[in-house]
Amino acid sequence: MKKTLLLILVWATSVAAQGVNDPPQCRPTGQQAPPAGRGGPAPQRGARDAVVSAIPGVVTTGAQWTKIWQQGGNSADGIIADKDGNVLVAQEDYDAVLKIDKNDKASVLVSNAKGVGSLSIDREWRLYAAHRTERTGSTKPDQASIVNAISLLMPSRKMVAEKWDDGTTLTVRPNDLAADNKGGAYFTVGCLYYASAQGKVTVAAENLRANGIVFSPDDKILYVTNGGTIVAFDVQGPGALVNRRDFAKLEMGMGDGCAVDSEGRLYVTSNAGVAVFDKTGQSLGLIPTPRGVISVTFAGPDKKTLYVVGSGAEDANGQPIREGPQQTAATIYKLPMIAQGLRDRAK
Repeated sequence: MKKTLLLILVWATSVAAQGVNDPPQCRPTGQQAPPAGRGGPAPQRGARDAVVSAIPGVVTTGAQWTKIWQQGGNSADGIIADKDGNVLVAQEDYDAVLKIDKNDKASVLVSNAKGVGSLSIDREWRLYAAHRTERTGSTKPDQASIVNAISLLMPSRKMVAEKWDDGTTLTVRPNDLAADNKGGAYFTVGCLYYASAQGKVTVAAENLRANGIVFSPDDKILYVTNGGTIVAFDVQGPGALVNRRDFAKLEMGMGDGCAVDSEGRLYVTSNAGVAVFDKTGQSLGLIPTPRGVISVTFAGPDKKTLYVVGSGAEDANGQPIREGPQQTAATIYKLPMIAQGLRDRAK
């Protein structure tokens, strides 16, 4: 009897653990609260020493991070470079897209971009955005009008998709975004989705814990983080992905934002820093960062500067800044690189 009870207890514990670790439901029936770390910043961690060691062809020993900007709230995510090398930043709590120029001067590029949480730019330099419904605790007077959607912000504003393929309201909060140069965009919210130029959202891949997303330099491969691994897909057409395979494994932490350089190397952020992989998936090393980082891009006039969004910020007294529904803040840092970002594509 005791042996039977023990076996039942072990089975029940195993089932419960599986429930916790199961991939998220891709087509939820109602508005879902976003899992921690998705659709918003990671938990705050204080600033720390970040001693950079050489990665051949990527970065030199002793390269120094420079803090260039910070702000309270969920104020920076989904960063990307425009065609002039300026850094564009999604500001969900401020409904704005920020531009940071080569002199580290910040200005508002797009205002009234309701719930904008991530950005992407296609090869025609059109600016796409992921929009997210408000979290509990939001004080925005117009929060009822903010919807989950993918839109075009520049050169003109246009809704791309805000509904499922069956015409019902989109019930997931889009996280990271990658425009596909076909008028649509892939985005992540645990699962992987495709927002088509025809205005419909479909599930592109299931059984994932996706967050960061980026195309290879030739647009033929789509990389997506999957918890502690990176998954690669061959792109067959708009919303059509084939040949799913594990591409690389993160040794420290869960993957978040992604970028590629001109040599096809992949950069993935985590709480530990920026992991670097060659185009075969071989780990080249980790670039430590002053705090946990959630988004990354190459920018600057020559695209040889790496920019990251750090989760958290401190005030003049060294105390954590906690503002907005998530009681958080963001800091942006830059680092001089040997490696160079893509010149013919934003990221």
